[in-house]
Amino acid sequence: MVGFKLTREQALAQKMFREFTQSEVKPLVSQMDEAEAFDMDLLDKLKRYGLMGIPYGKEYGGVGGDVLTYALCMEELSRVDASVGITISVHTSLCCSCLAEYGSEEQKQTFLRPLVDGSKVGCFGLTEPSAGTDAGGALTTADRDGDFYVLNGQKVFTTNSGFADTFIIFALTNKALGGVKGLSAFVVDRDTPGLTVSKEIPRMGIRAASNCEVALMDVRVPADQLLGKEGLGYKIAMGALAGGRIGIGAQAVGIAQGAIDEAVAYVKERKQFGKAIAKFQNTQFQLAEMQTKVDAARLMVWRAAAAKDAHENYAPLAAMCKLFASTVCNEVAREAVQLFGGYGYSREYPVEKKLRDAKITEIYEGTSEAMKMIIGGAMMR
Repeated sequence: MVGFKLTREQALAQKMFREFTQSEVKPLVSQMDEAEAFDMDLLDKLKRYGLMGIPYGKEYGGVGGDVLTYALCMEELSRVDASVGITISVHTSLCCSCLAEYGSEEQKQTFLRPLVDGSKVGCFGLTEPSAGTDAGGALTTADRDGDFYVLNGQKVFTTNSGFADTFIIFALTNKALGGVKGLSAFVVDRDTPGLTVSKEIPRMGIRAASNCEVALMDVRVPADQLLGKEGLGYKIAMGALAGGRIGIGAQAVGIAQGAIDEAVAYVKERKQFGKAIAKFQNTQFQLAEMQTKVDAARLMVWRAAAAKDAHENYAPLAAMCKLFASTVCNEVAREAVQLFGGYGYSREYPVEKKLRDAKITEIYEGTSEAMKMIIGGAMMR
């Protein structure tokens, strides 16, 4: 892309991601969506190819890549299937980042290493039935009992929880201080007594991803599995989400580019009034606008990723790229369905799935309204 040149290593990684998705992911997309279940053989392949630990150091079993390379992976995966993209995103951007940023060396060796080398899968338990955008409204509690904390509460929409091994759970260690100052973060093993995971929550889109409710009933977690110290939970969660928005921005770009790919191929073949509809100027104008918006969104994602790699203040840029890319994603997916006409509304063709998957990018890891709050707040400082 002119104006933002990838390094040789990044370009090679992008090529590998694209080849992997075409050969290993694309044949499974329809099947997984219909079954509303992730293919476990594919999950094993994601692990073997090193896609679970791209931006983490080799000293912990990761690939040692940068955030931009990770964003390239998110785009290519989501270009074919957003469910695969979000599975990698939550594991990498949310679960692993909490450990990488706030874990002790012992915690990193015990919990982070098997996550980034692909031995285990992670999830992130912040959202609750009564606490979505207002994460400070969390009600899950963690009461100290000797060398343990006892966790009680409920998490919802916990992506990857159906098959995750490691849970990052946020709970109140000080109810009097509330969620912003009294929230803490814990690393919890799946097999800890009292932790139960519901069946999959039926969803409009990203149907192959795992997304369940997680119940915690007298879950005893060793005190040495507290991340950082008591009261840091809100800061840990917000930091993870800020970085995660780069991945979701990349996911949105990928969904949109995939919709354009399908639309271009279709309009070249579909004939009306005696010629391919690609020959009509209106069709070309529609596609030109779609591609221009997607390229603009892609550059915003790359800018945010580059800022994070440079250890700059990337949070407002991440919010901007997610806000813009998710908006563009939904616009482009709708236009792609329109170009397909009646066939676009049919499940026989892939663009209806793109539209179903697109909507969630405006909601999870911070709604579009929350992104405007972050951007506006940064402008006022």
